[in-house]
Amino acid sequence: MTAEPTTRPARKDWPRQLRLPGQAAAPEGPVDMYMMYLMHHAFRRDLAAFAAVVPHTPVEDTATWQALADRWALFAETLHHHHSGEDTWLWPALLERADDEERATLLAMEAEHEEIDPLLEASASGLARMAAGAGEDCRAALAVRLVAARESLGRHLAHEETDAMRVLQAHFVQADWDLLEEGFQEGITFGRVVALVPWALSEVPASAMPDLFARTGGAHRLIWRLTRGRFARREARAFRYAPAA
Repeated sequence: MTAEPTTRPARKDWPRQLRLPGQAAAPEGPVDMYMMYLMHHAFRRDLAAFAAVVPHTPVEDTATWQALADRWALFAETLHHHHSGEDTWLWPALLERADDEERATLLAMEAEHEEIDPLLEASASGLARMAAGAGEDCRAALAVRLVAARESLGRHLAHEETDAMRVLQAHFVQADWDLLEEGFQEGITFGRVVALVPWALSEVPASAMPDLFARTGGAHRLIWRLTRGRFARREARAFRYAPAA
């Protein structure tokens, strides 16, 4: 699902790539990958937050554990949709154009997804058990799994940002990416967008917000303004036992 190769724009016409805290790289090229890096920032932020709060959440506070389990569902469903889009649309499209060395990088992306999935499933199961009243042993096991998930996903995102995005920039132009994004957006309802906008923008540095809204448009800015307060209140309830920064 890619456009026919077109003339690559001159370097002077390439977009300025988004850089956010924790990001490993942002290879230069003709494709504006801001949405990819915004999602990566949110994934890193969430796993760091879960790994930090779980050891400090009292085992008997099942209401907070349920809030954490519900919050995990938003993260996990979004990550699953993101990885499924990459495996279904992005990597196969790039494999058609890549050389042997680049193909090895792209195949590693799919393998790393398979490594991460069991850790995420185990974490979801652990949160559900804690919400159902499990004890100290379950919380300790969950804490270990979350740290493993955070580290595994962190390695994968860094690899993707450093190497896979370099492959993408070498072979794609903006039209290729725009066409692929149609696949990534399949199944995304307006209600889902309303939930994802404040989630994606949470903890993004204020200095980056004008640039992001210039790219996403006025609708996203309006959704953010209308939903950020409610999202922040839910975050405060779910992560109420988070240690001070």
